[in-house]
Amino acid sequence: MVTGSSKPQQRRGDTRQRIQDVALELIAEQGYEKTSLREIAERLGVTKAALYYHFKTKEDIVVSLFSDLMAPINELITWAKEQPRPAPLETKREILTRYSEALSEAAPLFRFMQENQAQMRELSIGENFKDRMHDLIAQLLPEDASLTDRVRCISALFSMHAGMFVLKDVEGDPEEKRLAILEVATDLITQAHKH
Repeated sequence: MVTGSSKPQQRRGDTRQRIQDVALELIAEQGYEKTSLREIAERLGVTKAALYYHFKTKEDIVVSLFSDLMAPINELITWAKEQPRPAPLETKREILTRYSEALSEAAPLFRFMQENQAQMRELSIGENFKDRMHDLIAQLLPEDASLTDRVRCISALFSMHAGMFVLKDVEGDPEEKRLAILEVATDLITQAHKH
């Protein structure tokens, strides 16, 4: 193992992560459209040329963030699709639990998506995210689900998203909030499987 070659990669990874973090912070403060690469470089204390080494455009930064933070959700969807069909309720509860954990890791990205919906429709990642949500919903639906039960399953996922936003400013332990949201989503899925 050559230790010299792994260190520069680590530094590059750290710089890439710092760029993503600062870009997300600036976009959260002033919106996607009003954030420029120049401002990102200035906040980082680097030149625009140094920033270009890692990302050519603002969209490249957002796409990389989406790819990195969506990786656990993509892994979850792959796992869920590998489960026997029709999936038992326990598998669906496990999907929700894993999704809840992935959401908490990707909270900054989901806040960005919520606050920049118009730009999300224009960026390539918006369609990708919609496809991922359709995949997850398909895994949660019971066979021959009634319209009401379909709404319950869809609401389970979106209550997790909404809960994350609504409770972010509520005082309390983040883990307790995550578990409360998960409980509500699990109740909806359980109700959908009783009918």
